[in-house]
Amino acid sequence: MSLFSDVAPIRFEGADSTNDLAFRVYDKDRMVLGKRMADWLRLTVCYWHSFNWPGNDIFGAGTLPRPWLGDRVTQAMAEQKADAAFDFLSRLGVPYFAFHDVDAMASADTLEEHGANLKRIEAVIAEKMAKTKLKLLWGTANLFSHPRYAGGAATSPDPDVFAFAAAQVRYILEVTNRLGGENYVLWGGREGYDTLLNTDIKGELDRYGRFLSMVVEHKHKIGFKGTILIEPKPFEPTKHQYDRDVAVVYAFLQRYGLEKEVRVNIEVNHATLAGLDFEHEIAAALAYGIFGSIDMNRGDPRNGWDTDQFPNNAQEMTPAMLLFLQSGGFTTGGFNFDAKLRRQSVDPNDLYIAHIAGIDTLARALLAAETIVNEKRLAKVQQDRYAGWSGAFGKKILSGEYNLSSLADHAVKTNLDPKPKSGKQELCESIIASSCKF
Repeated sequence: MSLFSDVAPIRFEGADSTNDLAFRVYDKDRMVLGKRMADWLRLTVCYWHSFNWPGNDIFGAGTLPRPWLGDRVTQAMAEQKADAAFDFLSRLGVPYFAFHDVDAMASADTLEEHGANLKRIEAVIAEKMAKTKLKLLWGTANLFSHPRYAGGAATSPDPDVFAFAAAQVRYILEVTNRLGGENYVLWGGREGYDTLLNTDIKGELDRYGRFLSMVVEHKHKIGFKGTILIEPKPFEPTKHQYDRDVAVVYAFLQRYGLEKEVRVNIEVNHATLAGLDFEHEIAAALAYGIFGSIDMNRGDPRNGWDTDQFPNNAQEMTPAMLLFLQSGGFTTGGFNFDAKLRRQSVDPNDLYIAHIAGIDTLARALLAAETIVNEKRLAKVQQDRYAGWSGAFGKKILSGEYNLSSLADHAVKTNLDPKPKSGKQELCESIIASSCKF
């Protein structure tokens, strides 16, 4: 028995169900554009917020009952946490989980002890994965919580910290590989600066580029077939972070010759903190060819902090889901619920309810996007808007038949006088709104 054992396995009961512990929309075997709903969404639960966060904040201590947490986590506590986590995951019925190294393992004082403790919990996790058939979407290293990382890890001014971080990443990358993980994420929690007065930006970027290159080199050395991902974030806790959004990450990858090796793990709340729409970040990642995976959550529009709340607005999610569907979906990524309970949600069942509601929100957005794809109204608006580029004149411009002078001469000779055409934004928005009826 664990903290989460009082709940029967979560089932799909349909739209008329009044059971808070059942799916109303998420039917894993329902076909959506020729693929099972479960296969589109590849649902994932994060180990850290779900099982490793006590509900504390900067003004108060933890409120959530997590008996396996403490100032110093023993192996017995780590195994108790694993018992609770896999019990919850199995009952919720998702196929994947994701974790940081220190989320799962016993506390360590040295790198040698860190490696040993990580291997001990790896054996426990491997056994539970075999028993439950759960899979690992991705692993990552926590390179931000310990005081040694106050000045960053890969961008630290101290080469000893850089080396320590390299060892930590090596350990968890190898564990991720042995556990069959499908991705490895670098989340640069403190890869940035608080003031330029003491910061050498070029030097820090060069070291960050070297660190990432070393990770990619080691991936190939050990035969890891998964994808290396960077998670963009603009700030918080630092004033500025070097991986602030998808476009900045792509420029960074190009600078260091890694654009064919690394993709992005996009988080909703990070996109909004950057002043961008979530769908913009997906569109940019698809345009640059670096779309990888998604951390699913939301922020509070009145709070400039990374609140990591569970998603609850399908209409807001539909434009992003439409881009996702049109692109063919994930290859190695998934929708990972990087979301945490509110501090007053202290009942064990609250964690189920939060994930169920979030999963149903994703399912609603997926079905709405399917409707839009099938109706083709939105696609026609876009096709009509760019129709000129499919015509003979547009093709000549793009093929290089014209240079700047000859194109200008053509415009003068033909007395071009183009008039504004409707972009039909309101129609597009009404199509999104009317599709969310599930």
